[in-house]
Amino acid sequence: MKATKYTRETIASLGVYERNFPNFRIGDTIIVAQRIKEGDKERIQNFEGDIIAMGNNGMSTTFTVRRIGANSVAIERIFPYYSPLIESIKFVRRGKVRRAKLYYMRNRVGRAARVKEKVITRQQREQQAQSHGTSSSSVQSAQL
Repeated sequence: MKATKYTRETIASLGVYERNFPNFRIGDTIIVAQRIKEGDKERIQNFEGDIIAMGNNGMSTTFTVRRIGANSVAIERIFPYYSPLIESIKFVRRGKVRRAKLYYMRNRVGRAARVKEKVITRQQREQQAQSHGTSSSSVQSAQL
């Protein structure tokens, strides 16, 4: 059964709740804190990388994060947006891109595989801070 046929009330009754993640888009760099269960222990593992794709399918919404690991090996992980295993998402920086999917980054090596950072003006930073409910001074200190 597809999740797109559920209504909002049905989804809420199934135990799915609204996620209070920051707004992120394709090309942004984020840190995803995911719960990992190893035997009887549970820990939080961070995965930092660029968002190269997003699939908006209601409850099946996913986003793909790509990073370069040890020995220049690329690692991609697909995270379900509404997964209870995702503890938090931290926004790092905004990327300057002109595509909806960044699959072409898979063929790039070295500096060419980087996403340019989008320069944000002070007014835009204050608007983002107001929409996320934080003060502009904490946003400035976080970016320094």
